[in-house]
This record gives sequence, C-alpha cells and structure tokens, in this order.
Amino acid sequence: MSDVRRGRVERSTKETSVLVEVDLDGTGVVDVATGVGFYDHMLAQLGKHGLFDLTVKTEGDLHIDAHHTIEDTSIALGAAFREALGDKSGIRRFGNASCPLDEALAQVTVDLSGRPYLVHTEPEGMAPMIGPDYDTTMTRHILESFVAQAAVCLHVHVPYGRNAHHIVEAQFKALARALREASERDPRATGVPSTKGVL
Repeated sequence: MSDVRRGRVERSTKETSVLVEVDLDGTGVVDVATGVGFYDHMLAQLGKHGLFDLTVKTEGDLHIDAHHTIEDTSIALGAAFREALGDKSGIRRFGNASCPLDEALAQVTVDLSGRPYLVHTEPEGMAPMIGPDYDTTMTRHILESFVAQAAVCLHVHVPYGRNAHHIVEAQFKALARALREASERDPRATGVPSTKGVL
C-alpha cells in the first residue's frame, strides 16, 4: 500500500489541452483555471470540501462553446482520481453526504466499486444557463464523464431547489464530501474492501 495517493493526467486533443493533478490526502488547496468561470467555482468546491489538493489547467475551444472544455476536464479529473486511488487497499469504499445550500438540497452516495454507474436527478424547470457559459445540462455530463473514468458508482439526487446556481453547487459540495469519506483510509481495514479481493 503506497503512502502517496496522487494522480496526474495530461490530455490533449484538437479541441482541448488539459492537465489535472489531485492529491487525495491534501488540505483542500486548489489551483483551477479552465476559462469557464462557474465550472472553476465548482471544481474549487470539490477540492475544498473534499480536502483534495487539486490543480486543473485547461485550454479549450471556448470560441465554439464551453462543452469540450468542461467535458475533457471532467474526463481527465476522473482518470486522475482513479490513478490516485491506486489498488484501493484500506479505504472505506462507500461515502454518503447531504449538503444544503439555502433552498436546495443535494444528496450524494458513492461506491468506489471499479464499476462505472450514474444515477442523477435534478428538479425540473431549471434555468438553462448559469453565467454566460455554463449550460446547466452539463452537470449530468460532468458526472457521466467523471464516473466513466474514475470507475465509480455514483447516485446524485436533488429533491428540491429553485436557484440553478444553488442546485448545482450543492451537488458538487455533497460529491466532495462523499468522495472524501469513501476514499479515506479506515484504520481498522486491511486489504481491499471487497470479497472479490479487488476493486
């Protein structure tokens, strides 16, 4: 079992250039710049509330729109998270968190199972945009992209909320707390937390 739990992923395409570094045992130090202001704000929530040291540097084709930049960053983030987990020996594996933000509530449960699966629900009738460049339909796509690369089972449920900013931010805060709990080392655990012996 390695004492160092860090992941580093560089991803370059004709549409984007992405660098993500994550330290699961950090203190929440965040250095994020994607060119999409609200997404930067959400990634900052992920690092701060997960106590992950997180560096994200993305240059993308924002002259088209923010889709490729957000998507490719999320892909790299999931891959870096998976790398940082290593063989998952000694982790708690499961995490659960509920976070309110004023009138909105987000509930997140995660299993670092090695099997990608997403269940995601939000209130209907959300505003289509937050700020000038964050399409609110991207939240689910961010989670899909992260889950596919991190190979985790993730359930995200927002039973109520009115303000789109609050609805999305509550999800990222709850995700951060759930991932923190699931990835933390359990002092009573030995080996990989699965009867299969591998996750």
